[in-house]
Amino acid sequence: MRLQKIFMNRILPVQIAAAAVCTAFCLIFCGMLPALFTAMAALLLIVSDSLCRMLRARRIRALCDCLDRVLHGADQLNLTEYEEGELSILSTDIQKLTLQLREQNDLLQKEHVILKESLEDISHQLRTPLTSMTLLVNLMRRPQKENEKLPEQLRELSSLMNRMQWLIETLLGLSRMQAGAVKFRQEPVSCKALLRTALEPIAISAELKSIEIQTDFTGNPVFLGDMQYSAEALGNLLKNCMEHTPSGGCIRIEAMQTALYAGIVITDSGEGIAQEDLPHLFDRFYRGSDFAKSGYGIGLAFAKRVITGQGGSITVRNAEPHGAVFDIRFFRLPDNDSTADTGSA
Repeated sequence: MRLQKIFMNRILPVQIAAAAVCTAFCLIFCGMLPALFTAMAALLLIVSDSLCRMLRARRIRALCDCLDRVLHGADQLNLTEYEEGELSILSTDIQKLTLQLREQNDLLQKEHVILKESLEDISHQLRTPLTSMTLLVNLMRRPQKENEKLPEQLRELSSLMNRMQWLIETLLGLSRMQAGAVKFRQEPVSCKALLRTALEPIAISAELKSIEIQTDFTGNPVFLGDMQYSAEALGNLLKNCMEHTPSGGCIRIEAMQTALYAGIVITDSGEGIAQEDLPHLFDRFYRGSDFAKSGYGIGLAFAKRVITGQGGSITVRNAEPHGAVFDIRFFRLPDNDSTADTGSA
């Protein structure tokens, strides 16, 4: 079958054209009715050219049929018969494009599954505090004399509202960064001022759990970045450390500056992180072991996105004998840090 295609597509047209040319030259050379035989040679050339065009058109139609089958869901694209001839380059490019489109389609399918699971997870996370809030509101409708737990219920309602607000704002911020809609500022940021801002939202919770927060600064570390987003990222890291530190525990924060970077190291006294969680801890919506399941799976992803988006890096490891260590480094340093806030944390 392949030999037949080669003969029809390449050898036969060449033979017809060669025979026509040879016949024309022989007859003209012999002087036998030159005009008539020249016309016959020209006719043979026209027929040969028409045949070549028909064969080319047939191959192009066959190639279009292959593409149509791919567009309608065919998994295979067989273009081996176009490996030779004038359509070989076109068929090679089409095959490359088809493979690329198939890979992109597979990636989109995977992202669709991830998005579906993420939306389900978000719905579940929002539904839980909403249900609790509804129950609390119904309890608070009782007359104040009959409801001795009203102050406690108000505090719990406020906590749930703050929890939902944090979840929604973090999700929106993470989505905007992934869509490329966030442009980080490049201004001098003092690590002391940064930590002071990041610690403010968790100070009361840490005090209620009797968690001691220790800070140790070497000099006045300063980097070029976005104060607001960096404080949110650091706040998420500190919030995670606080949630996994038992009552009476300790969170230690060290900040330093080298010739290459401004660094912040956060160490908690919790149980540490399972080895299987370490490679995925910053993945969005990752909730593997008991450590990962205790959160939403977005706070650490948000923190990494902010830090790396400013040219920094963040790594995590387990401390000895227990606990987790987050190592943050900002590599963009200002030429002069005199304009940065040097306030204490």
